[in-house]
Amino acid sequence: MVKGIKDLGNNRYRETFGRYFEDFEIGHIYEHRPGRTITQSDNTWFTLLTMNTHPLHFDEEYGKATEFGKTLVNSTFTVAVMVGMSVSDVSQKAIANLGWTDIVLPHPLFVGDTLYAESEVLEKRLSESRENCGIVTVQTTGTNQDDVVVASYKRSALIPTTGNAVDDKTNY
Repeated sequence: MVKGIKDLGNNRYRETFGRYFEDFEIGHIYEHRPGRTITQSDNTWFTLLTMNTHPLHFDEEYGKATEFGKTLVNSTFTVAVMVGMSVSDVSQKAIANLGWTDIVLPHPLFVGDTLYAESEVLEKRLSESRENCGIVTVQTTGTNQDDVVVASYKRSALIPTTGNAVDDKTNY
C-alpha cells in the first residue's frame, strides 16, 4: 500500500492527509504551501464577521492617518490563516486542538502581502489519559513575502497513533 493513499477496493483509491503521532519527529520543520496573498475583501469580511469594529482594519482614510499609513490585516485573521495552512501537516488527523500559547505579532501584515507559514515540532509524548493518542506541540511561524516574521504561536494537539484516526475507521 502506498502511504497517503487509502485502498477502497475494486480499483478505487482515495488520497489521505495528515500525520499520525509516530510520524512527528522533534526538530522537523514542515513548510506549509501554498502561500496566501491577502486581499482587502479577505480582511474586511473577516474583520466585520468577527465584529471587530476597529477602523484600522477596514477604513483606508483612518489607516492613512496612522504610523502605518494604511490599513492593517486583522491579526486574528493572520493567525487563523496560519492555522488553516498548517492543518494538512499538523492536525489533519487530530482528535482535538488542546491550545495555542505564546502568540506574538512582531510585524504587521498588510493587504497585498503574501503569508507563508511553517511549523517546527517542539515536543511529543504519549497521552496519559487517552489510549492510542499522543500530544504534539509545534511552533508555527508566519512570514510575509520578504521573509519578515509577522506572527508565531505554539499549538498543541491530540493526535492518534497509527491506525487510530477516524478516517481509518470510516469510508471518509
